[in-house]
Amino acid sequence: MAKTIRSSGHEALREALIAARKAAGLTQEQLATRLKQHQSFVARVESGERRIDVVELVVLARAIGADSRDLLAATEAATDPDHRI
Repeated sequence: MAKTIRSSGHEALREALIAARKAAGLTQEQLATRLKQHQSFVARVESGERRIDVVELVVLARAIGADSRDLLAATEAATDPDHRI
């Protein structure tokens, strides 16, 4: 039974967020400014140290200029069918 914080789905979400931020040409600092957060918040999300909920995913995606459905699809595709909470 995998823990959600280090699951394949969570790793896919982190990678998708990082890729989307970089594709948008944003640094962690620039994204943090858009979110009215410290750069360390973005670093913790991207490193997997901090989990995000669905509402935060939507806010992050908007700040990046990405579609939250695409980020969620990447997460869903990488999540094991028998993953337990």
